[in-house]
Amino acid sequence: MSVFMAILLGIVQGVTEFLPVSSSGHLSILQNLFKLQYSEADHLFFDVLLHVGTLIAVIVTYRKDIADMFRQTSDFITGRGDGGKDDFGRLSPSVRLLILIIIGTVPLLFVVPFHSRLEVLYGKMWFIGLALLVTGGLLYASDRLIVGRKSEKTSRVADAFVVGLAQAIAVIPGLSRSGTTIAVGLSRGYKRSFAVRFSFLLSLPAVLGSLLVTFFDAVRAGINWKLMPVYLIGMAVAAVTGYFAIRLVRKLVDSNKFGKFAYYCWAIGAVTLVASIFI
Repeated sequence: MSVFMAILLGIVQGVTEFLPVSSSGHLSILQNLFKLQYSEADHLFFDVLLHVGTLIAVIVTYRKDIADMFRQTSDFITGRGDGGKDDFGRLSPSVRLLILIIIGTVPLLFVVPFHSRLEVLYGKMWFIGLALLVTGGLLYASDRLIVGRKSEKTSRVADAFVVGLAQAIAVIPGLSRSGTTIAVGLSRGYKRSFAVRFSFLLSLPAVLGSLLVTFFDAVRAGINWKLMPVYLIGMAVAAVTGYFAIRLVRKLVDSNKFGKFAYYCWAIGAVTLVASIFI
């Protein structure tokens, strides 16, 4: 693997993981159109590090929320401090947020038995093109929803579970995880800022679980340690671009311009469908 390929795939991963345009779809399109192929061992371990990069981006962006969740939950379990409760004896917002994230992660368990079948779709350009068109439709609709007021204080268990179902469905290549979960969150009456925050925090356990599975597969396949500097460059690029991509999404959703990405998804989806005829 060349440094150029590592940087290119790092940018693609960091940007498309958070912008609502499907990272899996774009990586598959790049590999199919431009024949960016590399050995299985390279693919597996480099994929792990790319996701570590985007994981770092989320942790850095939401470090305060993450720290508050762990601190308040620890107080709730141990009875120290305020016991993880507010002045009215209710669970603190941080504890509620962690519970909502756990509930939203449960639907991913339904996808595990179908993991191997879904991998086949990564090589089907026509399917990825169609999925991108669907993503565009979700984004277009998201800007036209009535603005809700729900946050971690008022979100119901059912709301978190439905957003979690959206995340589980978005493992299909071409469907944007962030776009799908944010759009569904808005449809459940989430405030725009909370829809974005919950979507990205919800990605943490999903990415961690995927990392563990892929890491052990990568170790079994073998790791080319000579390429480690190249791998780390790609990881760093994914982390930096991912951080700025998150900030851009937050700004666009707050300004009611999230749906602008619909036109891009429709365009790239249509191009992909046409390209699939000749590839």
